[in-house]
Amino acid sequence: MVTQALAGKRYALARLISQVENDGETARAALAALYPHTGQAHVVGITGAPGSGKSTLVNELAKVLRGQGITVGVVAVDPSSPFTGGALLGDRVRMRDLSGDPGVFIRSMASRGSLGGLARATGDVIKVLDAVGFQVILVETVGAGQSEVEIARTAHTTIVVEAPGMGDEVQALKAGLLEIADVLVVNKADRPGAANTARALELVINQNAAHDEGRWRPPILQTVALNGQGVPEVWEAVVAHRQYLRESGLWESQERARVETELFNVLREELLNRTLARVGRERVQEWVTRIADRQVDVYTAAASIIGG
Repeated sequence: MVTQALAGKRYALARLISQVENDGETARAALAALYPHTGQAHVVGITGAPGSGKSTLVNELAKVLRGQGITVGVVAVDPSSPFTGGALLGDRVRMRDLSGDPGVFIRSMASRGSLGGLARATGDVIKVLDAVGFQVILVETVGAGQSEVEIARTAHTTIVVEAPGMGDEVQALKAGLLEIADVLVVNKADRPGAANTARALELVINQNAAHDEGRWRPPILQTVALNGQGVPEVWEAVVAHRQYLRESGLWESQERARVETELFNVLREELLNRTLARVGRERVQEWVTRIADRQVDVYTAAASIIGG
């Protein structure tokens, strides 16, 4: 299946991604075979509050890229949805005009029950799309919480989308999203309040820039994604950010940091699973009861469990 996916067979790619999402030995063997082919794609995260028009922006960005002959993988992530599909099904319907294009591959992912699992699965799907040759991978996340920050860490460039009249946008950015924003987009710029939103964001950027001389300054762009207005300029900003990362040496150092984080996460997951398998879940639940009854603290319990 790996050979077929590398040869461009879409059915093999779809099956391979399903395997990777569900984990297991077959998936890990496939990822090991694909890994030497990775490291070529530019991964772009798109996040922001629901209702800001992210899906439409992703759709229009993909069109701009295809117009330049660039192949595009799209991964739409919904950490809040307990079922496959849901709201994402609507997103895929809206992207129907791209679905027949062999240079575009769209995949929706819903929650697998844990943020850690979802972040890992998303990273693995990105690796598959990278390995089979998609030049740019757009990763769309729903919402503006910790899950988005986690998943955005897998991206080289992160676009944060705002819309006028949504309220508390600057507070939300101050709370953490601004830290991961490489490009800020005020979408639905034909609505009242767009200029005010852009000015508010500019104020926050200026406050941060005073302490970060020499670092990348996120541009603030206004778009009307529904008709494509301003979207080519968003892609130009993404390309400029990629060039900055390359020339500053940050591309390599950030890649190394991403690999280290991923390795530590996998080690934690593996060690936890092996410990649970060795000790037994019932025995662990006994410790949980003792901790809840204040008979023992979590550190002592953990040391006892690890010690056998």
